[in-house]
Amino acid sequence: MRRIISASRRTDIPVFYGEWFMGRLKEGFVGVVNPYGGQKFILSLRPEDVTAIVFWSKNFGPFMENLEIIERMGYRFYFNYTVTSVPSVFEESVDRTAAIEALKRLSRTYSAKRINWRFDPIIVSSVSGRDFYVREFEALACELAGHVERCIFSFVTEYGKVKRNFDKLERTTGVRVIRASDEFKIELANELVEIAESYGIRMFSCCNDCLVGEKISKARCVDGGIIEELFYPEGISYSLKPTREQCGCAESTDIGAYDTCPHGCIYCYANTEAQRSKRAQERHDTESVFLGWSRSESEGWISEVGDGGTEAGGGKMELWSR
Repeated sequence: MRRIISASRRTDIPVFYGEWFMGRLKEGFVGVVNPYGGQKFILSLRPEDVTAIVFWSKNFGPFMENLEIIERMGYRFYFNYTVTSVPSVFEESVDRTAAIEALKRLSRTYSAKRINWRFDPIIVSSVSGRDFYVREFEALACELAGHVERCIFSFVTEYGKVKRNFDKLERTTGVRVIRASDEFKIELANELVEIAESYGIRMFSCCNDCLVGEKISKARCVDGGIIEELFYPEGISYSLKPTREQCGCAESTDIGAYDTCPHGCIYCYANTEAQRSKRAQERHDTESVFLGWSRSESEGWISEVGDGGTEAGGGKMELWSR
């Protein structure tokens, strides 16, 4: 069964786990742990079983050489590239200048059509209001003009762990996050779309349907239509499978793991606590089949599944569990 691979909403594989990912492609399979139920799966990554790979990252610079190899191996892929303008208090470890330069290089190599620029999330706060985002978005749009055609944006969602991080931030720094009204979001979005239009960039709203209209389309970060347009002019079969309320994404399988991304962004829903993710990255085993788990644990799980009659190293490999 062919499927779309998401690599990954849950962690920044191109920055932190590129060697591991390349190992998984060479082996032709990867292990995935369901973050909600704990079930273990083995998933084929052979080119004939992969419709396309959707890569997510804040900086593809460290991964560029790998992309050349991946393309030669016969994989098709496009990019969700996050470049925000949030104040450093929310995103202190990201080198934005390096990220922008890498995005330009990526666009020159693979074309603007294969890049979703993610201006995500917008966090309204005591240090980042309307004027801040209008100014910063204009600067980024000017910088990226000609290198991107699409911009996906969203306002931050305060999941439980995110709200706890925001509360802690206010206690320690005094920076206060403000819950924006729909009216505020609509007004700001309309200003951003006017700026984007002037630089030849189309705007797409992620999980904020109140912003969708004549000039703002509904975002599909994993987009079967884009994959079809880029790689399958004869057409492909895909279905929509939202990951949260108002999500427009096509069905995909994410091979990342929560609590493994050491970027340390305060707004991230995929990390419980920054130090926990840093420790996970430091002890990561590049030879493990499952990201975020040891090689010995991975081998044990593979053996368990193998006992059920499927051999991890050969034969037709589907998504299966035990």
